[in-house]
Amino acid sequence: MRAIWTGAIGFGLVNIPIKIYSAIQNSQLDFDMLDRKDQSNIRYKRVNEKTGKEVEWENIVKGYMLKEKYVVLEEADFEDAMPDKNKMINLQTFVKEADIDSIYFDTPYYMEPQKGGEKAYSLLMKALEKSKAVGLSTFVMRTIENLAIVRPHNGILLLNKLRFEEEIRSTADLKVTNQRIAKQEMDMALQLIKQNSSDFDISGYKNEYSKALLKIIKQKAQGKRATIRKINVDRENTKASELLAKLKASLA
Repeated sequence: MRAIWTGAIGFGLVNIPIKIYSAIQNSQLDFDMLDRKDQSNIRYKRVNEKTGKEVEWENIVKGYMLKEKYVVLEEADFEDAMPDKNKMINLQTFVKEADIDSIYFDTPYYMEPQKGGEKAYSLLMKALEKSKAVGLSTFVMRTIENLAIVRPHNGILLLNKLRFEEEIRSTADLKVTNQRIAKQEMDMALQLIKQNSSDFDISGYKNEYSKALLKIIKQKAQGKRATIRKINVDRENTKASELLAKLKASLA
């Protein structure tokens, strides 16, 4: 794995030098865009809107529209905005992970100690395990400020990005009404949940769509017709008057 960020964790007055690695990989198939006529690759160009000419990467800058005029920002401007956060994940407070609503969780990253930081890294990990707490912090990665927690995971420290509160949309516009539920309906729903409950095991779930798609690709490459068995999933929506009967049938 290649480190995507290097810096330090601030734990009180203790600085722990670390490297960050992506903890996830894409299981979706990677497709190229082609011209249907001759299957040539489609390339995107960075084109000047006024001249129509291609612009080299070194001549591209970032700009923010302010009062109908662009303000151009250089890399130094991004660094000046938060000079103390560029290479530091300062654990500002410690909270219970169970208190964080899952809607806030975003991308996970593995954290590895750099040379000389192994003991402090181990101390923080074991202290978090024993206290059942996670460290809350903000830090800057690729000129973007991130909210994150640091927590123990399978013998290492894991950094999990969190979404800021302003990134979560309001539910005010959703049309959801509180319906009256009969006791018998609730009892059957709870019985159905209990009957189908099990311990969580992520290994039992695979990306079946990508697997089936890859099978089709291999068959087409051999000049064969795809033979993926289709399952009819057409279902009628359950009406309120049918709810009890459907629950009984589900339990049966």
